[in-house]
Amino acid sequence: MPWSNQNGGGSGGPWGSGGGGKNGGPWGQGPQNQGPKPPDLEEMIRKGQERLKQVFPGGGGSGGGSLGVKGVGLLAGAALVIWMATGFYTIKEGELGVELILGEPMAVSTSGLNYNLPYPIGRTETVNVDQIRDVTIGVREFNTQRGSVRSQDVPEESLMLTGDENIIDVDFKVQWNIKDPEQYLFNVDSPEIAVKQVAESAMREVVGRNTMDEIQTGDRVARQVAARDLTQHMLDKYKAGIRIIQVQLQGVEPPVQVIDAFRDVQAAKADNVRMQNEAQAYANKVVPEAEGQAAQILEAANAYREQTVAEARGQADRFSKVLSEYEKAPEITRKRLYLETMEKVMGQSEKIIMDSNGEGSGVVPYLPLNELTKKAGN
Repeated sequence: MPWSNQNGGGSGGPWGSGGGGKNGGPWGQGPQNQGPKPPDLEEMIRKGQERLKQVFPGGGGSGGGSLGVKGVGLLAGAALVIWMATGFYTIKEGELGVELILGEPMAVSTSGLNYNLPYPIGRTETVNVDQIRDVTIGVREFNTQRGSVRSQDVPEESLMLTGDENIIDVDFKVQWNIKDPEQYLFNVDSPEIAVKQVAESAMREVVGRNTMDEIQTGDRVARQVAARDLTQHMLDKYKAGIRIIQVQLQGVEPPVQVIDAFRDVQAAKADNVRMQNEAQAYANKVVPEAEGQAAQILEAANAYREQTVAEARGQADRFSKVLSEYEKAPEITRKRLYLETMEKVMGQSEKIIMDSNGEGSGVVPYLPLNELTKKAGN
């Protein structure tokens, strides 16, 4: 060895021989038998070269030094290949991956086997884009010690001002998922909090456009769609990479402090509507009957008019004919009219015929006038 003592003394080092043939160090003679001997660096290198020769045979003698360099290079190459192979990764179904190179997003990978530069140069962030997430606003649910689920109202979130300056308690749920993983990962710090705050702001705007009655009794689906679209519009402006699936109204009630009075008002309105419906039903029944009676009276009047006019015209025609006959024979016509008139009059009354031959016989005729009067009255 280059540091071995050639004079037969004890082994030394590069700083000279220790006295008495004993081992020494750079700062003088060391203690004897005070601990294990330090490892021999040359011996370690020699053993390493022998192992490399066993792994990579083919050289010897003076070529041992070059073989060591080649072996180290081969080991470094193998390590590089293994390191590069760690860049393969798999994306599950329903997920997307964002590939980063030195912290900068470079590409979006889909499900299946993909490759990116290994850590620490590259890394891949995966997100589940099919998972439907939800956030509830206005109420909190928690589990009790007995295992049941209870809800607690959150007034600072649920109390909103309507367009007619009334306060209403609105509880709703927002369902959402991820539509752009790159924006979702790097543009918003807390996506769930962002969805909650933006949805609450959008619902307050929708409630402020309508009166309390419209919010409670109007088209609920239209209110939900309006809140969803407004929330989506605001999130798109922030480039949050979030898709709002739907907004569900869970409760729309007045505040607890005035709910009794509000229910009284609602009951009075319901009574008003009920009485209006009853009045309308009565009108629907009576008006057709009155219209039918009026039509019947009009038809009878028209029939009477036609009959009267026809009779008058008939009498006028008859008079015209009689007049022409009267002008031809006045005396005969007069007598005939008299007889016809008497026939008509006498034909409708009671008649008593007395024989004039009984004159002078001393018999007074008896006329039952009372009975005749009764018959005439009947």
